[in-house]
Amino acid sequence: MNSFLLALALLIVGYLFYGTVVERCFGVQSERQTPAHKLTDGIDFVPLPWYKIFLIQFLNIAGLGPIFGAILGALYGPMAFVWIVLGCIFAGAVHDFFSGMMSVRHSGQSIPEIVGYYLGPRVCQFMRLLSVVLLLLVGTVFMIGPAALLSNLGFTGLLATKGFWLAVILAYYFVATILPIDKLIARIYPIFALALLFMAFGIGTMLVVKGLPIPEVGMDFDHPKGLSTWPMLCITIACGAISGFHATQSPLMARCIPCEGYGKRVFYGAMVAEGVVTLIWAAAAMAFFPEGIEGLSAVLDQGGPSLVVNEIATGLMGTVGGMLAILGVIACPITSGDTAFRSLRLIFADMFKIKQNSMARRLMLAVPLFATGYMLTLVDFSIIWRYFAFSNQALATIVLWTASVYMVRQARNYWVALLPAGFMTAVCSTYILMAPEGLGLSSDIGWPVGIVLGLSSIVVFAIWASSAQPERDNEPV
Repeated sequence: MNSFLLALALLIVGYLFYGTVVERCFGVQSERQTPAHKLTDGIDFVPLPWYKIFLIQFLNIAGLGPIFGAILGALYGPMAFVWIVLGCIFAGAVHDFFSGMMSVRHSGQSIPEIVGYYLGPRVCQFMRLLSVVLLLLVGTVFMIGPAALLSNLGFTGLLATKGFWLAVILAYYFVATILPIDKLIARIYPIFALALLFMAFGIGTMLVVKGLPIPEVGMDFDHPKGLSTWPMLCITIACGAISGFHATQSPLMARCIPCEGYGKRVFYGAMVAEGVVTLIWAAAAMAFFPEGIEGLSAVLDQGGPSLVVNEIATGLMGTVGGMLAILGVIACPITSGDTAFRSLRLIFADMFKIKQNSMARRLMLAVPLFATGYMLTLVDFSIIWRYFAFSNQALATIVLWTASVYMVRQARNYWVALLPAGFMTAVCSTYILMAPEGLGLSSDIGWPVGIVLGLSSIVVFAIWASSAQPERDNEPV
């Protein structure tokens, strides 16, 4: 219990102090006009109050990852707490802040376009491909997951079939993707976000009240299936620590933020809030089952993360409270899935220079995207999730390198972005070397090679940065 409470406190302290460090390093200018005011179009560029933007950003990024990922990450034991805290404060929240604020500085452009500006057209093309693949996988995963949960709520007949709920969710996605952002998303997302926060608060409170035996950091734990903690934990728990998916979502709010001074609250703060949700679910998954990690593993084998969510929610909060918690979990991925497709529409619009001020143009991009997403729902879920997890972290790594170059060009302290960029390079390199879907090498090879690649990338970048020239007037286009 002490490790859990300390981790919770560190996340809050990290927001208050390190979030301010990152904000100052970036050089926020509250008086600078933002794209929301400069490019207002009533569709995607719409000034909104900061608290609404925070809640929408939080819900956009908090899909199934901070819940399902936390449950799967709990199999690694309390080391998950360490990764959630350090990853969130020093990598994930930094990543989200820069992806949002760089978009603010670049007229609300999508992240592939920003990457292309700083890392070159070839990397831009790769990022476009990676972003499209990731967002399609996210949209698909976040259809299948809530559809499975809804079909298991005790309904009968058609309402008990996953296919019915897939159709309902897909229809909602379509409407949310093509409507102006202030007509649907800005109105209902804050309510859903509050429901998700209520769910996390309820689960966390009951963990403490009931005094469940949450394991402490330092206790000896082995993954039930023998998986290596490094780097597999860093891939498994992505959305609660660092997630490239967030970089595709931050530009949505960069187009709505009315003042740069809200950047820390909206981008860094939403990531820390997600870290708190992830921490709570990881602790609940470790402590709820009498057999501990082995019990968790048995339930996962029986019915996957959705069954774990159902048992923990109803077991800790009773039938009514558990149902509310489950509804929060269902709303969470649905409202990330629809913005995944919205981001896809905007990425293609930026790519092909297609203005989105008419319904016909939005439909022209949305219809083929949803047809592709539906086809992916027919693929095995475990395969989709595995490739989603890696592409997620690979995208986050590229965004951090982009942020590092941005800071060099602005003649500012680039180390806040460089250190997590090097770390994530080591994570992704080691994963490729060791994962079954990668090269499948042993840890004796994967660990040292991956770590050397991460460290050497930092050294090479620092040497380049020492002679690089800042942009004219230190301002991006």
